Amino acid sequence: MKKIYHLSSCDTCRRILKELDAPASFSLQDIKTEPLTEEQLDDLKLLSGNYEALFNKRARLYKERDLKNKQLSEDDYRELLLDHYTFLKRPVIINGNKTFIGNSKKTVEEAKESLHE
Repeated sequence: MKKIYHLSSCDTCRRILKELDAPASFSLQDIKTEPLTEEQLDDLKLLSGNYEALFNKRARLYKERDLKNKQLSEDDYRELLLDHYTFLKRPVIINGNKTFIGNSKKTVEEAKESLHE
């Protein structure tokens, strides 16, 4: 699978997509206009190891709901990820058997190298 989950209204995602210059073989999914399905989220969990790895702890709703002071289980992370698109750490880039989650410089560089091998 060659897919990038992103948020089109996010400046960081737009910058990274431009920087990646992904080949046409990649499909893009804007998670705001086309939310993750349960099946897609479960597939992402298999690729990443757990739901927490996909969870954005810098999301505004994370702070507003005071989630940092709660003990969240994997089921909680799953429900929150399905509940609102901002909880997904973005972008999520899947290139075959390689998965890149988030926008750290190192992650973006590794994804870029993987896309253009």
